[in-house]
Amino acid sequence: MVDVSVASRLIDTMTNQLDATFAALADPTRRAILAMLLEDDMAVTDVAEPFSMSLAAISKHLVVLTAAGLITQEKRGRVKWCKLEPDALRAASVWMQGFGQMDAIDLDAFEAFLAQELPS
Repeated sequence: MVDVSVASRLIDTMTNQLDATFAALADPTRRAILAMLLEDDMAVTDVAEPFSMSLAAISKHLVVLTAAGLITQEKRGRVKWCKLEPDALRAASVWMQGFGQMDAIDLDAFEAFLAQELPS
């Protein structure tokens, strides 16, 4: 028999992780940072370079990505480095794949149906 409280805590943890992941991915700057980190680890100053915002603003984005577990940061000497955590999106990917079981909607056909069925 499964302990309900353990199962409930596991679901809460998974939900919280998904919420943090999707909240982090909701911002285009953070998505761009993740795309940059696909290439290689980067120093925080290098991450900030292509953006027209302060280093403090980039650091806030990095905090969100780190809290969501999408990246890790480590200090090497005097330089702080960012590293993509490739498995961090696995839970979100599995969750989204569950919705892929439905048939794709033909929006043109749906629009034509609505136009035919609804009075003008």
